[in-house]
Amino acid sequence: MITEKEHIIQLSDMLEKAASTVRILRSVEWPVEVKDDFLKHNAQKLPSIEYEAYDPKDVLYQIRQIRKLTNSNDPVHVWANRIADRIESSSMMLASRGTHDFFKYSKELYGEPTEPLPGEDRSALDLAKHFDHIFDHVTDMHLGEPLEEVDAEHMASRMKSAVIEMFGENAPEVVMDDKMPSKAIAGSRRIKIRSTAQFTEKDVNQLIEHEAAIHVGTSINGKLQPHLKILSENHAGTTKTQEGIAVFAEYITGHIDLDRVMRLTDRVLANQMAVEGADFIDVYRFYEERTTSKDAAFNNAKRVFRGGVITGGAPFTKDIVYLDGFIRVHKFLRDCMEQGNLDAIDLLFCGKLGLDDIPIVEHFRDLGLVEKPRYLPDWMLDKRFLLTHLAYSSFLSD
Repeated sequence: MITEKEHIIQLSDMLEKAASTVRILRSVEWPVEVKDDFLKHNAQKLPSIEYEAYDPKDVLYQIRQIRKLTNSNDPVHVWANRIADRIESSSMMLASRGTHDFFKYSKELYGEPTEPLPGEDRSALDLAKHFDHIFDHVTDMHLGEPLEEVDAEHMASRMKSAVIEMFGENAPEVVMDDKMPSKAIAGSRRIKIRSTAQFTEKDVNQLIEHEAAIHVGTSINGKLQPHLKILSENHAGTTKTQEGIAVFAEYITGHIDLDRVMRLTDRVLANQMAVEGADFIDVYRFYEERTTSKDAAFNNAKRVFRGGVITGGAPFTKDIVYLDGFIRVHKFLRDCMEQGNLDAIDLLFCGKLGLDDIPIVEHFRDLGLVEKPRYLPDWMLDKRFLLTHLAYSSFLSD
């Protein structure tokens, strides 16, 4: 009979193997020529998207094998089944791209704009509407001199210096890519920057804190865990927490700004438009009024509809997790501060996990299966400012 530690490692290995074959963002991406065709028709013709067939059979088989070993209410089994559920929903979502079932699975994984925040009767949509209302009153105010733009070479140089300082020998390579739709994409081995993109200095600092310090940092920490491979997998069950920490990092370091918050707000509002039946052209027009170019309007609208239904009613709700996750992570950090449980805060960075994983990961740590994160962002290395902020925030919330 295997020991508890051996059983946990076995489940982790099986979960990691199942999750490793489900690549959501890669599977819902649109070909570059779709934008060219849409703009060529003066934004009057809905895009037509065909996705490569995805068969979830192998993943579902692996999930069934996991569930044969997790048939009790033991906390370890609850943890494993929760991740298995996310992996299963992810594979079913990819199998249903372009149909209304896609939205059903997207809601299971990421929620929807009107879903109440924990312990609240308000939602990410309420927060987005609140921000939108505030922004209406400040757009005509003088908020400072316009931010100077820098090119992709400057961004890449700054990012390369930052990741070397953060991660040393484990620093990812920083490369230029002229074909990718996003301005920047970060992974544990490589950070890609679109060669034609323009950035402000605020953008540069945001990307360093968000992508490098958090997303790359937790990826590397997860890969360095010697026992639990699942902590290296960025499955959908980790997304809300990962993006929440990353946005909080921008906030606590003072690198978030009005434009960034407006972009996050617009993502929630645009998602709700699609939920209520707005089609791609409707959402494109919404973004046309809020962005500086037709390219930006298209790329923002695409984020809402990738994988979903172009005619509306079934969006990809991942983009609501930035505001939603930010609120959840902020509340978690405040609760840890009030309870004097600072070790739990460090555990957020030991790999890819969700807030609901923390209690069982504490148990894994006590068993010697989870090591402390090797890399932490600067604002976590010296927690004095963080704790001061959380204490003040706790008083205000009361």
